[in-house]
Amino acid sequence: MKSFVSLSRAMALGLLRDRAAVFFMLVFPLMFLALFGALFANDSTAQAKIVQVGDVRILDDIPDAERAQLRDVLSIEKTDGSAAAKAAALKKVREGDTDAAVFQDGEGEIALRYSAADSVRSGNVRGLVDSVVQQANQKATGEPPAYRLTAERVEDRSVKPIQFLTPGLLSWAVAMGGVFGSAFNLVSWRKKRILRRLWLAPVGPGSVIGARVGVNLALAFAQTAIFIGLATLPYYGLQLSGNWWLCLPLVACGTLAFMSIGLLIGSWAKTEEAANGLAQIIVLPMAFLSGSFFPLEIAPPWVRTVSDYLPLTHLAEAMQAVLSRGESWGAALPVMGGLLGFAAVVTLIASRLFRWDDA
Repeated sequence: MKSFVSLSRAMALGLLRDRAAVFFMLVFPLMFLALFGALFANDSTAQAKIVQVGDVRILDDIPDAERAQLRDVLSIEKTDGSAAAKAAALKKVREGDTDAAVFQDGEGEIALRYSAADSVRSGNVRGLVDSVVQQANQKATGEPPAYRLTAERVEDRSVKPIQFLTPGLLSWAVAMGGVFGSAFNLVSWRKKRILRRLWLAPVGPGSVIGARVGVNLALAFAQTAIFIGLATLPYYGLQLSGNWWLCLPLVACGTLAFMSIGLLIGSWAKTEEAANGLAQIIVLPMAFLSGSFFPLEIAPPWVRTVSDYLPLTHLAEAMQAVLSRGESWGAALPVMGGLLGFAAVVTLIASRLFRWDDA
């Protein structure tokens, strides 16, 4: 027990003195949470801007009450119907100063001109103008619509994007800490011949492994506390579910899984530069392919297929289930078992490559 405590203290102090390691394992992921949380704090639809050239009956006939409701999503700037005004409006669309230009060609012909440079903005303005046209058609025929679409979000309206950002970014932080901490420590200790001294010293391998695991778990739980503490501030507004505490065993299992990747890298790499490069190659693509930063619904099918085989994908999904969706052991236990199984297999492979000395 004494050797275990001494090794844990030495590993923790060594980690804290390595400013680069502390930055990449704790501060760097936290910066992403603060940045993305601020960027997506307001999830309202952006206002579309159009230039109305001359008289456009369907726009001019919008009642004042409906026009007031449209102001939040549609801004209409009306100009005269001259050829010069039309050319100026089209120029503004091409240069990105407005989303679209609308003018009327003959009786009942409404022309909408938009730029294909921004598919999101153009799709938004086309949908809005099409909605106005359809309402005008219904009023002209005098027939009520046969069907009415009511679209609402499945979550409570108070739910903010931070509910989905926090689990993914926290999972990524756990992956960073597990991989980088284990890989760097193993390579550094081998390079400084500390591993050789431990091998010759009267210290059991259980104490060495236990100390390394204990330090990484302590770091992971500290990351979790800081992430949740920051995300629950009123500015970000994370609302924890009743089973949020299940994120702690998930963090523990995730730490062991990603530590095993770090051990594999540290067992193979001969220099710290090589370990850093391998860790970056594994962790950063995994973060994007797992949906930790952005949802994968619009990703190509092959990306989603690859994502299904990544441990970070399952950790992030389980973290979101227990932190934001109120799910319980049913969502956490299968992922915990899978992560522990992954850790066992990769650690076994790493043990075959492990060496005490570079000689």
